[in-house]
Amino acid sequence: MTIDQVRGLLSDRGVHARKLREVLSLLSQDWHPLAELVRLPAVPRRTVQDLLKALGDDVESSGDRYRIAPRLAGAYREAFAVTGVRDHTDVLRQILVDIADVPPPLSSLDHVQATAETALNRAVWLDSGYDLAGKRLLCLGDHDLTSLAVAAVNPHVAITVVDLDERLLEFIDSRAAARGLNIRTLHCDLRFGLPASVLESADLVFSDPPYTPEGMGLFAGRAVEALEDVAAGRVLLAYGFSDRTPALGLKVQQELQKLGLVFEAILPAFHRFDGAQAIGSAADLYVCRPTGRRAVTGGTRIYTHGAQSVESTGPSREALAALSELAPRPESSPPPKPRPAGWAEPVGKGAASLAVDLFADPGPWLLRTLLASSPARLACLVPNNHPAVSSAAGQQELQSLVRTRFTLRFLRNNPDNKTTVVVADQVLHGSLSLGDRVVREVLMKAHGKLRNVWREALITASQGVLTKRQAAEIVDNAAADSEDLEVRLIDLPKHRIAALLPEVSASARYVERPEGQ
Repeated sequence: MTIDQVRGLLSDRGVHARKLREVLSLLSQDWHPLAELVRLPAVPRRTVQDLLKALGDDVESSGDRYRIAPRLAGAYREAFAVTGVRDHTDVLRQILVDIADVPPPLSSLDHVQATAETALNRAVWLDSGYDLAGKRLLCLGDHDLTSLAVAAVNPHVAITVVDLDERLLEFIDSRAAARGLNIRTLHCDLRFGLPASVLESADLVFSDPPYTPEGMGLFAGRAVEALEDVAAGRVLLAYGFSDRTPALGLKVQQELQKLGLVFEAILPAFHRFDGAQAIGSAADLYVCRPTGRRAVTGGTRIYTHGAQSVESTGPSREALAALSELAPRPESSPPPKPRPAGWAEPVGKGAASLAVDLFADPGPWLLRTLLASSPARLACLVPNNHPAVSSAAGQQELQSLVRTRFTLRFLRNNPDNKTTVVVADQVLHGSLSLGDRVVREVLMKAHGKLRNVWREALITASQGVLTKRQAAEIVDNAAADSEDLEVRLIDLPKHRIAALLPEVSASARYVERPEGQ
């Protein structure tokens, strides 16, 4: 019974229970004075006293010294063992292979590859500093593959990765699936908010953000939003600045302090990179303790390179004029004004036409805008090198994903010769097969929980013949990945949307259509 009480005490401590395990390890080995039980694991005296109280009659005392009764020590070691130092040579080899295969860094997203040793050091540091088993770690951005390293060191932690880079999400998904690792990936541009399923869900959040004040503040703010328990949670950040520009470091630290973050520790040069020579190819590890939740504000220009950088000037007037001219349908007058990207919430509902400036799109905004919009015609301005328009394969992939919603045209000959306008015309519902109608209904509600949206799409397609229970059973049987049913379609990585849509279409074969349909 006492072991159960101790287990409850450790459970209440969450990720911080590891130090109490170290106290139990000391008590199960030999006599230790109270001062040692405080000093060696670095645990507050009152916390040690609480543990001794929970141990009850299972602990023996002699003056100021304590130990677990020898007849029970083995049971306590088995129940609360602290994993010792392990040889991680095999993990390092695996990380080296992963880094060699990971999609190339994108300068427009301020990617600089961390070394394999750094990814392993992060994993070992997290595992040795926190009680990770059964806990939830969120990685905000993960081109360094910290998630794969942590899962290799401790496979009992549940890891979620949110990232803007579709290539990276597919890479991590494939490696995690092949190794049976508990890693989930979601698509997210933090400038437009976290996926709903991630809010207040994590015990720890790790991130290596863009090293601008705007980027650091945004990522840190989203990290706090993701913590389930602000008091117990921790935000772990990589950040580095040149010793030639300490004022920049001060500005970033001030941004973090505005969010109410206390610096529990700053470990100098903890992270090392293949690149980033302006800051000595190194960055510090910030261990931040939130003091509350603060509103996250800021613009979309958070990077140091490309069209999303603070210095970017945006598209030319001529390109915007061409965008407006291509958006209206014959009955719409005057032409709509171009709107900046903002696909985090549905846009254009009920509009005859919509023009959207996606000149700064790093890649995924175009698909998300198509999913989030409901006009009869949508015109989107993107750069010529956009992955969805720069090749026939990219264009075909995008069209295949939205074909039940829109017919796409790609118009490259714009006045500035640097941009393409993607014109999307709505597909008529009556021209679609039954399976495509179900897919269309799901795509039309990309901001709803997938399980509910898919169920309602089947009921709509059956013209009310299916009950909610029947439709729900069809969805549960048709979905290859049941966890995806609990998130929004718009939060899924592109490769999982592509895998899901055929499942949605195939589920229509269970729909009993009325006679004559």
